[in-house]
Amino acid sequence: MATYTYDITTQIGQVRRLINDTDIIPTTDAAFSDEEIQFFLNLGGSVLSAASKACEGMAAKSSGELAGEKIGDYSYTKKTAAQWTNLAKEYATQDAMIPVFTWAEIDLTNGSGITAEGD
Repeated sequence: MATYTYDITTQIGQVRRLINDTDIIPTTDAAFSDEEIQFFLNLGGSVLSAASKACEGMAAKSSGELAGEKIGDYSYTKKTAAQWTNLAKEYATQDAMIPVFTWAEIDLTNGSGITAEGD
């Protein structure tokens, strides 16, 4: 059974915040279940990478939908596939800019273990 939670202190909640999937009550309003967001987190490991993957999913889902509609004085617009794709690229770029480690974290006090003889 699918679960739907929004807690900004969790990675799932942070992904929901980034993709604006915070209206989870009723659950039919949510774009993704917690399990689907966890799947995106498992693919990339980071919140930004998961948000990027979720945006790609939203782009695929919305590619055949109308961008908006006008009926009399009432009109609405929603994000198009191109907008979701652009947001996915932005989150992927931000994720790529986060260093995996800093030079301060590398312990070279005992050498690297690589020797000329080992080549």
